[in-house]
Amino acid sequence: MALPLAGVRVLEMGTFITGPAAGMMLADLGADVIKIEQPVTGDPFRSFRGKLYAPHFQTWNRNKRSITLDTRTPDDRAALDALIADADVFIQNFRPGVATKLGVDAARLQGLNPRLIYCSISGFGSSGPDRDRPAFDTVAQAASGFLRLLLNPSRPRVVGPAIADAMTGFYAAQGVLASLYERQQTGKGRLVETSMFEAMCHFNLDDFTHLRSDNQLMGPYSRPHVSQSYVFECADGLWLALHMSSPPKFWENLAEAVEQPGMLAQPAFASREARIANYEEIVSFLAPIFARRPRAEWCARLTELEVPNAAVATSEEVLASPQARHLQLEISAPGPMGEFRTIRSPLSFDGERSLTVTAPPVLGADNAAILGRPDA
Repeated sequence: MALPLAGVRVLEMGTFITGPAAGMMLADLGADVIKIEQPVTGDPFRSFRGKLYAPHFQTWNRNKRSITLDTRTPDDRAALDALIADADVFIQNFRPGVATKLGVDAARLQGLNPRLIYCSISGFGSSGPDRDRPAFDTVAQAASGFLRLLLNPSRPRVVGPAIADAMTGFYAAQGVLASLYERQQTGKGRLVETSMFEAMCHFNLDDFTHLRSDNQLMGPYSRPHVSQSYVFECADGLWLALHMSSPPKFWENLAEAVEQPGMLAQPAFASREARIANYEEIVSFLAPIFARRPRAEWCARLTELEVPNAAVATSEEVLASPQARHLQLEISAPGPMGEFRTIRSPLSFDGERSLTVTAPPVLGADNAAILGRPDA
């Protein structure tokens, strides 16, 4: 099994998603990630029906070990310092100022270990007028301009998963990896900082590029109109997605698939520009056609004619698909609450996939092995 980060030790003092996501990305690559949690309660994401093992927590904390420390006490701070001496990376996602109160700020920890790569994740950055604002996923999506690209203007509702949380953690892991590479040459650690606001502004790069390069203010329909993407309901009530893009052959083949040979002669279909300008007219034309047959029949016909399509799949349908099974996307391991099933890392190295996983730890599971104490 390819584990490029084997031998790298990471101390993660992360809660909720951003810090734990960064830690999980490194753990998936083979790093020994030790999650440092508050005694008794642990990461707040654990809380669910009193079991301290919620699905939210499980998502971002596989392949880790767990210890409990309260660094406000002298003994626990000394235990942390002993771990810092041999650590490669430290990750925290506290609000600015909290790390100092807990005695885990960059200046103190890097003073103990100058080779330490210290990763600090915040909501809006470590300085500036918004420094102390509380930030959660929806706040970061909205503040970065990204949320408006997801909202239906006629019925605005927050939709979708916690994109800002996850992406911030992924960017943080990228910064850590770059610093680990640099340290091979310099022998010195780095303070790596990112924020949910900065991460989502970068993730929303296309929006800003269109604004500055062409004075375009993008909206929720800008991308689907330009990419010529559609969703249609089929006869069985299931949804089908099309991404037609630019090549004429996709549209020619679609006309054949829907048995409308004269379709492309209509003004709304005549060119890419016409299709973009007449998006709603095209939807109105095609929607009744797709409503005549079940989705499976449409998918088979469209795929045969090489029209870019996919069922709008549920998670269960994804896992049951032949492609997901072929790629061995779902992996499992024994866990403290039964079998733990998850999605493997999407990366392969020299054709080798990582097909093993360690279930997320129960609170303080590794106190004895790492700290020599059983308490959680």
